[in-house]
Amino acid sequence: MNHSRWRLNRERAIAEGGAEAPGVEAMRTEIRLAFDLGQAVHDRRIELGISQSELARRANMTQPQISKLELGGAVPTLRLLARLANALDASLTIALDGDTSSVVFTAHAA
Repeated sequence: MNHSRWRLNRERAIAEGGAEAPGVEAMRTEIRLAFDLGQAVHDRRIELGISQSELARRANMTQPQISKLELGGAVPTLRLLARLANALDASLTIALDGDTSSVVFTAHAA
């Protein structure tokens, strides 16, 4: 079954009053948060014009770790978030409010 067909079947089951397995929504939220963070890291890195390797060097990480983070495949610790913000010469703001979230790197004033 391909992804779009699976999604259609899932939406149809929910519309008919069916429920997803316990924990699926929480997992979906965690994945979305990881993706939002990864996208924000990627956007700021591109804004700075640096490679994943350069960001890894600045943050004392490896390039594969940066790649995994940008793809939403990692949930970093607070300590790592602080290192990333420093390496990206920015402050990091994460706003969580129910089902919505926002991850923003704001460049430090020059």
